[in-house]
Amino acid sequence: MNILIIDYVDPLLTQLLDSNQIPYTYSPDTHRKEVLNIISQYDGLIVRNKLQINEDFLLQAQNLKFIARYGSGMESINVPIATELGIICFNSAEGNCNSVAEHAIGMLLSLYHNINNSMEDLKQGQWNRERHRGIELEGKTIGIIGYGNTGHAFSKKLKGFNCSVLSYDKYKTDFKNEYTDECNMDQMFSAADIISLHIPLSKETNHLVNLDFINKMKKPFYLINTSRGNIVNTNDLIIALKDKKILGACLDVIENESSAFNKIKLDDNFNYLLNCKNIILTPHIAGLSKQSNLKLANVLVDKIIKLT
Repeated sequence: MNILIIDYVDPLLTQLLDSNQIPYTYSPDTHRKEVLNIISQYDGLIVRNKLQINEDFLLQAQNLKFIARYGSGMESINVPIATELGIICFNSAEGNCNSVAEHAIGMLLSLYHNINNSMEDLKQGQWNRERHRGIELEGKTIGIIGYGNTGHAFSKKLKGFNCSVLSYDKYKTDFKNEYTDECNMDQMFSAADIISLHIPLSKETNHLVNLDFINKMKKPFYLINTSRGNIVNTNDLIIALKDKKILGACLDVIENESSAFNKIKLDDNFNYLLNCKNIILTPHIAGLSKQSNLKLANVLVDKIIKLT
């Protein structure tokens, strides 16, 4: 087995490949055209976000047995075509789910308790205690959409806050446990004070959160998105914020990101959100921790070893 790595990864990944005597080429600066010229020489491919692995790419990868995504999400890979060609596709979402869950909790608590806003006031020399009176998470109902690795990790983090957790997953049933109750979307629309998204981006989930979704909610709510930016329609989000149907949002991802997550488009919508006191924006860092880098490497190599 010979593997091509075309994105930057933690050195632990290559160390683990070395220690397991798995040959590889580490070429994170190689451009698409160069990759296409050599991909037929490899049995495995390790990717992050740099390239779109589309049908044209896959048809040239004549000897490829697997594509391993260093991270979560598979939207940069045409998985149906890869599957038709007999190429196994997998990710290492187990490796960064704890980091994502902690980040979601951190953003929510910061929003609820005005941590960022009060700090900004302090920078201006303002000591405004009453203005920044917070909201407690206790007693709230949190709706989790998508109960995979990150949804499960998030529900575990919420256990100590004495709140109710409802989870919906279109592709799972009978997953109720000590951290969450299982529900359908109508139950979530009726009960949730907070909606947190933990789903992949696909044709089915693109703009899942739009005005139709928002208007189905029985009460004003807070939104958390640590999944993919395009799951939330930004125009509709802003309309709902202005109408106070959405009371605030924690957004680690946003539509304005490039597909490689390395650039942001500055426009009126983005500037509006930046200037909202009830919005917390972070630059797609929820899954990025020093520990998650190591976990991602371990998970990925373990899965590769099982294929050999």
